[in-house]
Parts: sequence; C-alpha cells; structure tokens
Amino acid sequence: MLLETPRLFLRRFRPEDAPAFAAYRSDPVVARCQSWTAPVPVESAVSLVTAFSSRDPEEPGWFQYAVALRAEECLIGDVGVNLHENRMQAELGFTLAARWQGRGYATEAVRAVLSDLFERRGLRRVSAECDARNTSSARLLERVGFRREGLRLQHTWFKGEWTDDLLYGLLADDWKNRA
Repeated sequence: MLLETPRLFLRRFRPEDAPAFAAYRSDPVVARCQSWTAPVPVESAVSLVTAFSSRDPEEPGWFQYAVALRAEECLIGDVGVNLHENRMQAELGFTLAARWQGRGYATEAVRAVLSDLFERRGLRRVSAECDARNTSSARLLERVGFRREGLRLQHTWFKGEWTDDLLYGLLADDWKNRA
C-alpha cells in the first residue's frame, strides 16, 4: 500500500482493476470534463492499468494512484500526480466513479496525496486545473486548501467547444498553516 486513510487505500493499479477502471471512465458524465473520450474499452483499460502499475511515484512524470475502498477493496477512482523534473512541484488530477461521488472519498484521497507530497516528500507547490463548469472539482480543490489563481476564458478547444479553465495552486506554507 502506498497511502492509507480511514476509509481508503491509495495503491498501485492491478490487472484486476481494468474492468472497474473502464466502467467509470466510460461514464459520459465522468468523462465530460476529462481528457479522454468515453467509452473506454476494457482492452484499452488493461493497457492503461499496466502502464500505470509500472510507474514510480518518486520519479518525474505522471503517477496514477488507484483509489480503493478499504472495506471492500473495490476500485472507485484514481488520483494522478505529475511530478515536475525539479521534484519540488507537481500537478494534481482526480477522477471518481459517479456512484461514489458526494461521500467525501475524493476529498479524503486528495488530502492523503497532498499530505504525502508536502509532508513526506517536501514539495513546495502543487497546482491543479479544471473546466470551469466542473463546480464539484473546483469546490473540492478549495475545500482542501487550493487557492484559485486564475480563470482563462475560452482557453481550450475541448470536445468540440471552447471551455473556460480554472487554475488553482497550493503552497507548502499554506498546507502547513491550514486550520
């Protein structure tokens, strides 16, 4: 196990995660503001899960944590960290199956990852970006301490339309001083 919370395991992906991964990433509501296009075939999910499991979370580049419920050990989502080459900053992203949204699981998972990044690994800054229509993700980022740093109007041509992007940042000092 890489990280644990009272209700979750944040671990490497396993081959048996592919069907659940394909299912939640195939949900059009979940995929709407994400970089992939639904549906995600199980064959593609197998390839992605295999690639994710081979990455090292301590090395620069993207690492995807599989988010699993402790009680049932079932996959409910993922949290991605893109560690910068300087190992002092990172980008963060997250996805949670619709069935498990609204229960605090994403907040719990993101807090665990941020705690690891700031407290154990000593990062200085973590940033995140989301589609301005994705109010749930924006609220989650603000809830865990991110500060909204910008709004880029009609910045991204995405899935056939121009979208506004919200930019967020969280500094190590702000993480340490959170209430």
